[in-house]
Amino acid sequence: MENEKFLQIAAIQYPVPNIQGPEEIFPNVEKIGTVIEKTKRFYPNLDVIVFPEYSTQDLNKKIWAHDDMCLAMDDVVVQRLQASCERHNVWGVFSIIEKNPEGGAPYNSAMIVNNRGKLVLHYRKLQPWVPVEPWAPGNFGMPVCDGPKGSKLAVCVCHDGMFPEIAREAAYKGCNVFIRISAYTSQWKEQWILTNRANAWNDLMFSVSVNLAGQGATAYHCGHGMICDIDGHVMAMGSGFPGEIVMAEIDPSRSDHARKTWGVENNIFNLGCRAYVGKPGGEKANCLTWVKDLANGAYRLPWDEKIQVR
Repeated sequence: MENEKFLQIAAIQYPVPNIQGPEEIFPNVEKIGTVIEKTKRFYPNLDVIVFPEYSTQDLNKKIWAHDDMCLAMDDVVVQRLQASCERHNVWGVFSIIEKNPEGGAPYNSAMIVNNRGKLVLHYRKLQPWVPVEPWAPGNFGMPVCDGPKGSKLAVCVCHDGMFPEIAREAAYKGCNVFIRISAYTSQWKEQWILTNRANAWNDLMFSVSVNLAGQGATAYHCGHGMICDIDGHVMAMGSGFPGEIVMAEIDPSRSDHARKTWGVENNIFNLGCRAYVGKPGGEKANCLTWVKDLANGAYRLPWDEKIQVR
């Protein structure tokens, strides 16, 4: 369907790159560029292409946090990704392990590049996977940027998508297309499906999610790219097959319209003004203890002392 208001978006179930050292990063990015070229050739009206977490540098735990495996945002590898977007007139969503400019632990980062090759969004993973990932906690919050065809784009990284609070933060800032790039293995497939659908439904926004696919060092990465409608229905879903393209055409204005016109399930609105019918204007006072405690730096679970893995 060729229509100016429809956003054509493709999630690439990129094969696990199995990188063994820093010298293999740039050749892998050349392969990513080839995937962009071929996908754009196959879908000439493609607006946005999405690659999974760890698709640029892999997740080889023996070396993934080594300084020479990490990238600065002005690295030639990043420039190559930007050049591919400009050359093929497509927006790109990419994953990088980012060198910490302050010398601490690296960041697990994502970026959105527009079709002119400009970096328009830079995100650092807020919730690295405990107890596995050694990344520093993200310090950019949840940025949102204007995208093509009336879209407002945000991207989270893998485990971030298990926290409804993070998706809500993106929606609260106006996001209507929520992107999740991941590297989950097959044992998390059902939770992956559940949370991607819930993130769409809870905040009346499209969700676009994709994993690495194929055999990694210790497990099989599940692929299962997903594009969900604003009501949580699955519009498109991939299998576990490496290299599969999961594509859909979405209308971001449907999200905007629902948020303005829906009643009983306009939950992102109703959260902030409870009982609007019984109390004109709604109750705006915060009734949630955990929200108060989190805001005050006092978040603590009743069973906190019994938690064994931190």
